[in-house]
Amino acid sequence: MNTDDTVRTFLDFYRERGHELITGGTLLPPPSDPVLFTTSGMHPLTPYLQGRPHPQGRRLVNRQRCLRTTDLDEVGDLTHLTVFEMLGSWSLGDYGHPQSLRWGYELLRDGFGIPREKLYVTVFGGDEQVGPDLESLRTWRESGLPVESTRDENWWSNGPVGPCGPDSEIFFWTGDCPPEGRPTTDSRWVEIWNHVHMRYERGEDGGLVPLRQVNVDTGMGLERLVSVLQGRRSVYETDLFEPWVRTVSLLWDLDERSMRVVCDHLRSSVVVLGDGVRPSHTGRGYVLRRLIRRLLTVLRGDDDSRTLCDLPGDLFGTGTVREVLLDEERRFGQLLERGRRVLSRPEFRGPLSEEDYRYLHDTHGLPRDVVAGSVDQS
Repeated sequence: MNTDDTVRTFLDFYRERGHELITGGTLLPPPSDPVLFTTSGMHPLTPYLQGRPHPQGRRLVNRQRCLRTTDLDEVGDLTHLTVFEMLGSWSLGDYGHPQSLRWGYELLRDGFGIPREKLYVTVFGGDEQVGPDLESLRTWRESGLPVESTRDENWWSNGPVGPCGPDSEIFFWTGDCPPEGRPTTDSRWVEIWNHVHMRYERGEDGGLVPLRQVNVDTGMGLERLVSVLQGRRSVYETDLFEPWVRTVSLLWDLDERSMRVVCDHLRSSVVVLGDGVRPSHTGRGYVLRRLIRRLLTVLRGDDDSRTLCDLPGDLFGTGTVREVLLDEERRFGQLLERGRRVLSRPEFRGPLSEEDYRYLHDTHGLPRDVVAGSVDQS
């Protein structure tokens, strides 16, 4: 299946079962939301999980773009991305968690053609506040899939406070040999889908209270799912990334990890720009600026002649996006040059202290990552 087929299969499956399609999917949350970017598929639905009636009903399905900066250091491996898409389904006080699990297995088995022997599931084993999820354990055993109970891995929340609950994670075997071990013991079991029994609200004091309604929230990473269905070892080898990887590989001689970081950050920057964000010193614009600067730092690596000017215009979608990226590249070059001049002073020779980093930022406008990069290159 290519990406379009995968998305269509997912959405059609749930629409046939009475789910209404939520449109939109922008990275930008509503103005009243304090977060900078949408970080998960359920994020825009938080008020409805807490009990507010949704205008489209109790059964929903969507495709949602998300952005997370917490995983930036992981980007460059086989699976992590800065901007990614989530396929999600919801029951807002309608059907229960067992029904969601049964439908999930049906879609993976019959809709996507994944053999049963390549699947493994985990369920919440209980802790000091909530008992074990015996209902999900019983449902999975009835399906015939191998199941493992965990204490720490199967509880989902979108932050320290807010809606949360026990979850059941579905894993796919990516190894070359017949499946072995368990998800908690063998990293070749890769999580592809999470079904959350969203039935609690965690307060500021850490305590749990039942939500006004019992919900089901499922989320499946599109890029990771596509890599599974296409038999690829990496999300960067799928049709989603093919234009980026092909172009970058032809232009520049980068090692594999650097190539992935450049492709991810370039693609992510284009998406963020497409949602109307522009580089700045604060807020969303600063996240974008850091992303572009990280892209340029990795791209230049051992050859500072590499430039975004080398990229073909059709990769950016619009001329405006290309212009903004090239302008940021020019600004970054000026910043690096200023940083080199300042750091060449005698007082900055040798290891830099935290006080040095603060001074360079507050007095000369040199961010820590730029300073560290200039020191490394010197």
